[in-house]
Amino acid sequence: MTVCYVKLKHCNMIRGIKIWNSKGFTLEPYITSLQLVSNYTSAKAASNVQQLPRLPVPKLEDTLHKFFKTAQPFLNDEEYSNTSNLLEDFASVGGIGHKLQNLLEDRATKHQNWLEEWWLNTAYLGYRDPVVVFSSPGLVFPFRKFNSQTEQLQYAAKTLLAAFDYKSLIDNNEIPVEMMGKSPLDMSQYKKIFGTCRIPQPNRDKLSYNDSKYVTVIHNNHLFHLDLWGNDGKRLSVDQIVQGLIKIVAASPSPAKDAVGILTSENRDTWAKAYQLLSKDAENRRSLLDVERSAAVLCLDAPCGLWRTKEEDQRSLAAAHTIHGAGSNANGANRWFDKTIQFIVGADGITGLTYEHSPAEGQPIAILTDYIINYIDKNTVSEESSSSPIEPVQLKFTVTSEVSRMIDEAKYNLDKLVGDLELNCFQFGQYGKNFIKSQKLSPDSYLQMAMQYAFYRLHKTPGAHYESAATRMYVGGRTETIRSCSVESIEFAKTMLQEKATAKEKLNALKKAVSAHKDYTVMALQGFGVDRHLLGLKLIAVENGFEVPKLYSDPAYTRSAHMRISTSQVACKCDGFMCYGPLVDNGYATCYNPRNDDVNFATAAFRAHPDTSCEAYRQALESSLRDMHDLLLQNTQSKL
Repeated sequence: MTVCYVKLKHCNMIRGIKIWNSKGFTLEPYITSLQLVSNYTSAKAASNVQQLPRLPVPKLEDTLHKFFKTAQPFLNDEEYSNTSNLLEDFASVGGIGHKLQNLLEDRATKHQNWLEEWWLNTAYLGYRDPVVVFSSPGLVFPFRKFNSQTEQLQYAAKTLLAAFDYKSLIDNNEIPVEMMGKSPLDMSQYKKIFGTCRIPQPNRDKLSYNDSKYVTVIHNNHLFHLDLWGNDGKRLSVDQIVQGLIKIVAASPSPAKDAVGILTSENRDTWAKAYQLLSKDAENRRSLLDVERSAAVLCLDAPCGLWRTKEEDQRSLAAAHTIHGAGSNANGANRWFDKTIQFIVGADGITGLTYEHSPAEGQPIAILTDYIINYIDKNTVSEESSSSPIEPVQLKFTVTSEVSRMIDEAKYNLDKLVGDLELNCFQFGQYGKNFIKSQKLSPDSYLQMAMQYAFYRLHKTPGAHYESAATRMYVGGRTETIRSCSVESIEFAKTMLQEKATAKEKLNALKKAVSAHKDYTVMALQGFGVDRHLLGLKLIAVENGFEVPKLYSDPAYTRSAHMRISTSQVACKCDGFMCYGPLVDNGYATCYNPRNDDVNFATAAFRAHPDTSCEAYRQALESSLRDMHDLLLQNTQSKL
């Protein structure tokens, strides 16, 4: 079984539901000489060059049946009966359900992917909370020890060369087509990770797709244009890039007075207003356009005390810097959060990236991560060099008093958000996926059930639980929700906590729960989960002027969609991990990288909510993993 690798579209999907329910250099020589392609769009549809099948519209009765089963753990007897009657009415012949189903099926005949444009616009571009914490994940690379600034800049230069080698593979269609069994997967997301930028707009943002051979470098909150190819058309060597970075560092010895980049951490409408104000100035427009069109951003971060931090806290510190930069007084303003890829190279060895989630899921980013780490660890040497490198150029901004006030407000808001986000990132070293496989169990399903068990033992109530499944077997496919909380998962958790339950009863409950999750995963990967279909029915109702059906305000829907556990498996071969914020105020985020003999976890919660604690959740998760291991080991030994 192939399990999707990433997040996260879950983050905005859930919050989207909340909304629906509620609630002295000059740049002129560079701008005029750049040969760039810029395409603004709210949704860039896949071209289907791979001739992939279209995303199906599931049968209405099948979706409602599966939905009702997943909602059962959250309902008492009276609510269960009421929901049953509601669903029966919704699915009746001539009822609203079939009317909406017919409209959705008609839409599917007119689009290569009936969901693609809706999903991008509703879940991402129309979402108004900050991308920081609420949408964009961080990815922590293995730690480094830099003995000098030169070593930091050398690492940064190699990161850029590795990234552009990877980009070349993408551009030349040399990335092997991924397969799920015998089915090829849509590779179009790979084309969208370099050169893409989210552009703030009132109500709904846009995406800009570009092809360029330069990067934006940010140091001390100052922004620079750095060409990686010389005037002779040849790519720079490591040493030549380092020389450019040295000049950038020398030109920005102290933090910028007005850190424009921090505005990208704001509420999207607030940032859109600031963007419009900035754009009234011609030089500002050129600078904004230059950042937009760059292939990626490189953040040269200030030291953060990594090696003075307790070893058990170092992963959480690194996660903080990749998610939000640890606040305005640390590296939070040394960012441009609208760029799809921001490489982070900290002075004391925190390395990784932040990525804006709109254009793609995490799989291309995970592959990129391993490619960069292998490139650097193998000390790959590029033989290319240019005889005429281009000098770096500082991007200048003229900031009015109004924008300056907005920058101050953005600092305050980011610091408040940073203070509220609790992180606990750790490596569970007792065992990894090899042991789970030895027990003939799906590692992903097993780990998902460990999270269900941990939540129940901690809160004594079912926890609605999101895991993303990639639907890339279809053209333009993104994700479907795996609803990991099930009748079987709750029965498993209850059985494990019963003192009188026998080992056999616990083992049977574990296997049933894992099997149920695996079955749902297969359906979700094939586009036959429930959440995207139900979303489609709701959106088609709104689009056609129908009243939103009562189903969407029923406890069965609202409770089962309030994802208190948001999870993603992001599989990197290196000792890295992805991290992000919770979906709901009383929930947990859990991103995990299962390796052969260990599992990297990144958990998050909001400090403001009294019901959640990352430390308590971690302890419950580790205890659950040990309990499950001991149960299986006991069973194995009893057979000897």
